[in-house]
Amino acid sequence: MKRLTLVRHAQAESALEGQADFERALTRRGMEDAAEMSRRLRLRKLHVDSIKTSPAPRAAATAEIFARALKIAADWIDRDDRLYTAGPGEFLAAVRAADDSRSHLLIVAHNPGLTEFADQLSDERHIDAMPTCAFVTIKFEVTRWQQLVWHCGVEVELDYPARAS
Repeated sequence: MKRLTLVRHAQAESALEGQADFERALTRRGMEDAAEMSRRLRLRKLHVDSIKTSPAPRAAATAEIFARALKIAADWIDRDDRLYTAGPGEFLAAVRAADDSRSHLLIVAHNPGLTEFADQLSDERHIDAMPTCAFVTIKFEVTRWQQLVWHCGVEVELDYPARAS
């Protein structure tokens, strides 16, 4: 069995004049939401053993907050350039390339690709929106990441900051 948790980065500042979208940082609310959502994920008692993140500062900072809450060493966070502008196909390729010794992979990235990816993986529910700092966790009845295919995910859970905990 494999489990994948997808996290949309937390709320980021608007780009300043002349600032590239890539460089945007988390807002104070974004940091607070990431702390709360990582706490909620920790309460599910799902053992995350690897994190991949977009290298964009807002995604990397969100990944670091989740790593601290989940007690994952910072050197287990892999910054993957493909995740910044990824669509569903690029996300699938990144997951399929994951180390099979890891059973629960957490990815922090961006919309719209992340929501589209989650929706295409789910066999149980339609996922049409992942607000900032939302996470979707999905179980797969496979033994190798390479076996992941569309619409095979079960036990799909969606949580987001505005949802009552």
